[in-house]
Amino acid sequence: MTKADIVERIMTNTGFSKMDSFDMFELVFSIMKNTLEDGEDVKISGFGKFEVKQKKDRRGRNPQTGEDLIIEARRVLTFKPSTILRKTINQ
Repeated sequence: MTKADIVERIMTNTGFSKMDSFDMFELVFSIMKNTLEDGEDVKISGFGKFEVKQKKDRRGRNPQTGEDLIIEARRVLTFKPSTILRKTINQ
């Protein structure tokens, strides 16, 4: 499913214009993105939880050369589906 598909479904289900549906979609995802950038979690009841986790430095190896290197610390985004969503998918 693409952004255009989601906007189309919003338009169909709400009766809003395509532009209003697009603006609504962009606003919701902009809020989510800004919240995650600030390091806060986004929990959507019945859907799941988006969480930013901090990874530490770790040792790694270049697979082409075999050379040891340090993989720098970074933040990663994880998603954990709710039990409701998991049950719905697995039915």
